[in-house]
Amino acid sequence: MQYQFILLFLFFGLTSVFAQEKKQIIVNDTLKSQEIDPLRPAKAAFYSAILPGLGQIYNKKYWKLPLVYGAIGVSTYFYIDSQKNYNIYRDEYKSRLAGNISSSEYLANLSESQLISAQKQFQRNRDLSAFFIVGFYVLNIIDANIDAALSQFNVSEKLAFKPVMNFRNENLKSDFGFACTYSF
Repeated sequence: MQYQFILLFLFFGLTSVFAQEKKQIIVNDTLKSQEIDPLRPAKAAFYSAILPGLGQIYNKKYWKLPLVYGAIGVSTYFYIDSQKNYNIYRDEYKSRLAGNISSSEYLANLSESQLISAQKQFQRNRDLSAFFIVGFYVLNIIDANIDAALSQFNVSEKLAFKPVMNFRNENLKSDFGFACTYSF
């Protein structure tokens, strides 16, 4: 008798679920197809190679311009300053070897080994600054290329990578993981 009540309950419960009608709402497709330009990354990299920052302008990332010119400009400043100081110490060392007397009190108090050491230090700083100028220039080109490629990447809400918490009733354990879902 008890089983009959359960079967009747399940029968009426399942039929009531299937008896409900779902209203179909059809919405106009608002998805606009965006044409992908395969040469966009190459154009952005080319523009940045011609003039630093031009690729960022092409990608409409104007906020990156001060970063590009700041990095290259500061490196250029240190290059010029180190070259100027290197020339001062080198000229002083050469004039001492020629037997001339220094016009600067500070340089006159330095020994020849100190002049050579200062020359090496400023030469090293100059070379590092040149390395940074080239590095920031190349980084500018790479940034424009990658940004142009990623600007065409589909980031709609239909495609998602989300964390999922799955609770299993059989063994009362919960599993944590990630799921890649595509909704229609």
